[in-house]
Amino acid sequence: MLATSWQRPQPDLLARALQPLSWIYRGAASLHRSLYSSGLRARQRAPVPLIVVGNFVAGGAGKTPTVIALVEQMRQRGYTPGVVSRGYGRRDDSLRSVARTSTPDEVGDEPLLILLRTGAPVTVAGRRIDAARALCAAHPTVDLLIADDGLQHHAMARDAQVIVFDERGVGNGLLLPAGPLRQPMPPCAPERSIVLYNAERASTPWPGYLATRIVADPVPLAEWWHGERADAGTWAQLRGRRVVACAGVAMPQRFFSMLQQQGLTIEPVALPDHASFDALPWPASAVDVVITEKDAVKVRPERVGATRVWVAPLDFGLDAQVGATLAQWLQSWTTA
Repeated sequence: MLATSWQRPQPDLLARALQPLSWIYRGAASLHRSLYSSGLRARQRAPVPLIVVGNFVAGGAGKTPTVIALVEQMRQRGYTPGVVSRGYGRRDDSLRSVARTSTPDEVGDEPLLILLRTGAPVTVAGRRIDAARALCAAHPTVDLLIADDGLQHHAMARDAQVIVFDERGVGNGLLLPAGPLRQPMPPCAPERSIVLYNAERASTPWPGYLATRIVADPVPLAEWWHGERADAGTWAQLRGRRVVACAGVAMPQRFFSMLQQQGLTIEPVALPDHASFDALPWPASAVDVVITEKDAVKVRPERVGATRVWVAPLDFGLDAQVGATLAQWLQSWTTA
């Protein structure tokens, strides 16, 4: 109900009722930012250049696929990237280096997915600067850090940022909890910001780049865990079958629509974002199940029995100018 209210072009009665709380949120957020912008609190600098990926609105807009795509694009430009994150949804805030044997309870589902997809070193910590320092100490060849979901984290100095929007834009334009905004929307994008739209067209007045969103051919779960990719044409194996589609992401309908565009007839099972998968959510009678990569990190192959579980990777294509612009900005990096 609240998410529906957020997406109306104009604030409705529910949003207006919650607006006094959003004023309190705005004041607290503004105070937090001003402590760092005024120098009352010092921003700490990572040992190497840092790019932050984040969004202005609550909920998934495509930050993690953007991080994965950025790792590859910056590698093509000669960098050796690492990734730092708070590790949303894990059981504590301890400092951890993410490994293939890590669990989402230990490190968070998105950091584990980033490691599995990119092979780049990933470290999580309650304080991102601790993660940055530990990662660089453990991996001396890393010369660039990408912070997953750190746009509102002002304690660590950044050298550039990528702001991700999807088709929802800024919704009704109000701050939490009356609207989806995490921070006030300025008239233009902040300095050294690239705006990326995970959508068919720009959804805010800010100029930016469009991401090419592709759901790749599905991979059997066991093969996905071994880092394998499917051969082209595997969608045809699922057409005409009874297929259960499960998604524990912020916008499950987006995933379901992409499967239907591939010609699948699906029985959708929408789950909360970051759903645990402690109990398998599909019927015991299901023969074929398709899940997202974000959910696959919580499902080991030995748990699924005779059910054929397929993982549908989501690939982002980024304009080459994104990496070129970031690399240009990073040339002036300094530890000062």
